[in-house]
Amino acid sequence: MNPNILFQVRQLSIRRGDTHILRDVHWTVRPGEHWIILGANGSGKTSLLKAITGYMTPTEGEITLLGEEFGDSDWRELRHHIGIVSASISLLVHEEDTALEIVAGGKRAMIGCWGRVTRAEKDRARQLLKSLRIPYAAERTWEVLSQGERQRVLIARALMADPLLLILDEPCAGLDPVARENFLSDIRRLTAKKSAPALVLVTHHVEEILPEFTHLLALRNGRVVSSGPIAQGLTTKNLSAIFGSPLTLQRRSGRYRLKTNVPTADTAGKAPAPPG
Repeated sequence: MNPNILFQVRQLSIRRGDTHILRDVHWTVRPGEHWIILGANGSGKTSLLKAITGYMTPTEGEITLLGEEFGDSDWRELRHHIGIVSASISLLVHEEDTALEIVAGGKRAMIGCWGRVTRAEKDRARQLLKSLRIPYAAERTWEVLSQGERQRVLIARALMADPLLLILDEPCAGLDPVARENFLSDIRRLTAKKSAPALVLVTHHVEEILPEFTHLLALRNGRVVSSGPIAQGLTTKNLSAIFGSPLTLQRRSGRYRLKTNVPTADTAGKAPAPPG
């Protein structure tokens, strides 16, 4: 095992019938790196995540996680080293489960909490909920939690097993603007810890890219547009290619926003204003 590489994909392609979902993807994540996967809907982001977590079998290529190659190792065991926060997990949670039970279940990658839970596991779950600013939610059931609280519970659950890699799959979907900023604030606090896992955040909103993210993997139609340091890949040119439309990337106080350059109904066809 190379201690300088968490996981690596080489020449990864996924094809279903005549449809190419991913084509010739190369990607390496090292300890201490925090990645953004950016792309429009249908660009292959979700399929890439499914492939590296063993839920989708590639047509071609190699996937290596913690020195173990896909197909030659028990991927169910390797998944214990990956924390995942996604809408698919949220849908599996039972409405009557408490936040404490949900978080404690993350120790064994379970939904809910089956079997005996040790005092140490309960204490650890409470500690994680406290670190995410929702200690009061421990005894509350899933059905009464807000969307923002649910996302924090899922992060706590993902951290319960001390993963080396934490994947956040469009975690801000469904959050109002205030809840989104609170959530991103939690991510900033997490990355500041020496024990923080490497992060991979999947999004199609540049507004969610925090200064703490170091690298960018940009996809369009299943192909890699850019892979590497975020300062090199996050450009107006690349974003226009990713989303297939003229865009302008703006940066202010370390945060990003996109300005569309598509003519509106009010401006289309109008001649430019005369000088002066």
